[in-house]
Amino acid sequence: MTTDKPWLAQYPENVPNTINPDQYESLIELYEECFNRFRMHPMTICMGVTHTYGDVDQASLAVAAWLQAQGIPKGSVVALMMPNVPQYLPTMIGILRAGYVCTPINPLYTGRELRHQLNDSGAQVIFVVDNFAQALEQVIEETDIKRIVLSKMGDMMGLKGILVNTVIRQVKRLVPKYNLNDPKYNVTKFPDVLKKGKNLPFQAPKTALQHKAILQYTGGTTGLSKGAVLTQRNVVAAAMQSEAWFRPITSDINEAYINMVMALPLYHIFAFMLSLLGMRSGYTFILVPNPRDMPGFIKTLSKQPFHIFPAVNTLFKGLLDQPNFKYLDFSSLRISQAGGMAATEQTAARWLEVTGCPMVEGWGMTECVAVGTNNVITDRKFNGTIGIPGPSVDIIVVNENDEPVGYNQAGDMCIKGPNVMSGYFNKDNTNYFTKDGYFRTGDIVSMDEKGYITLLDRKKDMVLVSGFNVFPNEIESVMLDCKGIVECAVIGIPDDHQGEAVKIYIVPADNNVTKSDIKEFAIDNLTGYKCPRHIEFVSELPKSNVGKILRQKLREKHMLDNPQTL
Repeated sequence: MTTDKPWLAQYPENVPNTINPDQYESLIELYEECFNRFRMHPMTICMGVTHTYGDVDQASLAVAAWLQAQGIPKGSVVALMMPNVPQYLPTMIGILRAGYVCTPINPLYTGRELRHQLNDSGAQVIFVVDNFAQALEQVIEETDIKRIVLSKMGDMMGLKGILVNTVIRQVKRLVPKYNLNDPKYNVTKFPDVLKKGKNLPFQAPKTALQHKAILQYTGGTTGLSKGAVLTQRNVVAAAMQSEAWFRPITSDINEAYINMVMALPLYHIFAFMLSLLGMRSGYTFILVPNPRDMPGFIKTLSKQPFHIFPAVNTLFKGLLDQPNFKYLDFSSLRISQAGGMAATEQTAARWLEVTGCPMVEGWGMTECVAVGTNNVITDRKFNGTIGIPGPSVDIIVVNENDEPVGYNQAGDMCIKGPNVMSGYFNKDNTNYFTKDGYFRTGDIVSMDEKGYITLLDRKKDMVLVSGFNVFPNEIESVMLDCKGIVECAVIGIPDDHQGEAVKIYIVPADNNVTKSDIKEFAIDNLTGYKCPRHIEFVSELPKSNVGKILRQKLREKHMLDNPQTL
């Protein structure tokens, strides 16, 4: 079916069929090219504080030199647990420049989730913003972490940072108490890393495209997250693919500086890829540390023009629901890129009406550095598909025997390309790939004669909450530790705000366990977006003849009980 790649005929004239990541010897070469080309350009704006490409270059070199001075073996894993603050990109790039592998961590992780990622990755060093140090303190004794770098939100904001840190600590009280003062934890403050690193020698390591760059963790169907091994080549390829796809629009923006709204968290693969795409073109990133603060977010957007706005459907809808959003100046907005979760036709229509800029939906996943398919960037009409494969991406749709299916027939989507990972860290990867080397995405799709792909269902039972993967097995394994729960099962149900919400069916031990007890336990043990928003008590769960819980039956039950959600 896909041997003729019908999607290529749909490409705009100036989008190439393929890209060549091998024009770079390493990811570091790409970064340094960006720093040299755009040294005086503003690279990040956060809370009114601007850093140039030259500033980020120098700060990342200081981080790299400090790391090398710690005597950590080349290729070691360094963890990064921060929101979108000015020090995020210098730290990540510094880790890579020093010859190490970066594993980004969701700062909202609970101790349990953090412990798993640290132990599975083998991370020896962690950079963490102190708002989230409490979770680290809970588990550090059970990990291989030998050094901690503690940062405050305002550490790279100069005098403004003093005010920011004071407000965060004293007024908003957003820094839970922690105690990492024991000398055995080997704690260094981030400003000291920058200060010391500037005066330390830096030895550029020999790196190559085939070397590991990012160990990005994704949800796992067994209840434990898996580390996708992303090489330097994977990352370079993804940036080049996206840049090529955006070119029909970006090449026509005739302004000195192009601003990209960075409200998506940089620890998420989608935002990380976009940061590299932006750097290649000298974009300025408007960093938004807390996009949930919608009034504050809108205030940030009001302060400068913005040209490119990537987001998940939840964020687009949340902004549209704010009464003041429509008063912003959208005259510069040229690209509204939707990803991470399914965009809805209703939100897309409202967004176009308010901003004048069409929402373009795409599909990607951690395992392919957030690149896969996208709708043509110049299309103004929302078509409900996830678009067509990007440059150098090949997609086949197969049946259970790995045989290609016909056009408009449902099958498993499998993907191949220079952006696709080689496999998961410390895992047997045999079953994740076809014999021809295509990665099995786990998504059920159909492809039409033009190459446009419609997402039909997920093979896995994964729930997609505001663009984040939530796996029922993980939630169930945690919640079974809650006193009073005999059995439980988790499904995703439609949600106007989040795309999907987590619903848990519980077989209680007795009548003493309450929904409040369950919610409280979930909040203590799970990241917020993983917590069940809906709880239903049942006397038994539907099971197969071998005792496997039939989640599909529970989904059907929910729809029968709640026909309005259909």
